Amino acid sequence: MKINKRFVLSFVAPLMILISINGLIFRDSPRKIFYLPIGLMGILIILERDIKRQLDRKNILKKIKSYKKIK
Repeated sequence: MKINKRFVLSFVAPLMILISINGLIFRDSPRKIFYLPIGLMGILIILERDIKRQLDRKNILKKIKSYKKIK
């Protein structure tokens, strides 16, 4: 059975955020700060996907509207 790579990669960003939260909460040493970058990267990946999706939708809507004006 083949596993879709996009399906697996869609869980990477939330997993990064969970690892960061677990490290910040349950780690007792002063090295808690090392978990912060992985959490920020997970959040940025999710935000980047959302922004890209919104821009793609706007571009598609503009194309649809331009085809309607031609006819």
